[in-house]
Amino acid sequence: VQLVESGGGLVQAGGSLRLSCAFSGSFFGRYTMNWYRQTPGNQRELVASISSAWITNYADSVKGRFTVSRDNDKNMVYLQMDSLKPEDTGVYYCFTQWATSYWGRGTQVTVSS
Repeated sequence: VQLVESGGGLVQAGGSLRLSCAFSGSFFGRYTMNWYRQTPGNQRELVASISSAWITNYADSVKGRFTVSRDNDKNMVYLQMDSLKPEDTGVYYCFTQWATSYWGRGTQVTVSS
C-alpha cells in the first residue's frame, strides 16, 4: 500500500482547502482511512476517519468544519476543510493499517490570520 497526499497550501483564515489521498494497492474499500495532522510543537493527532462502512469520526476541534469522504471507485479519500483557523496549520497525513501501518508523506497546510 502507498498513500500520496495532495491539496495543501496557504489559505487565509475562514477559507477552505480540499485534501486528497491517493491509495495504491488492493481492496481499498476494506480499509478505514484516516487523516492525521501534526501542528508545530505538538504530537500527531487524529483529525478524521472514515470506515469501510462509511462511518465517520472527527476530532472535536474540527467537527462542523471538516468533512471526510471516500471514492472507492477511484481509491481516493478526501478531507474538505472549511472555516479554516490559524491553529489548523500543520502537516496533514493520510494513514491506514491492515496488520501493517501505512503513512503518506504529508501535505502542508498553512492558515494565515
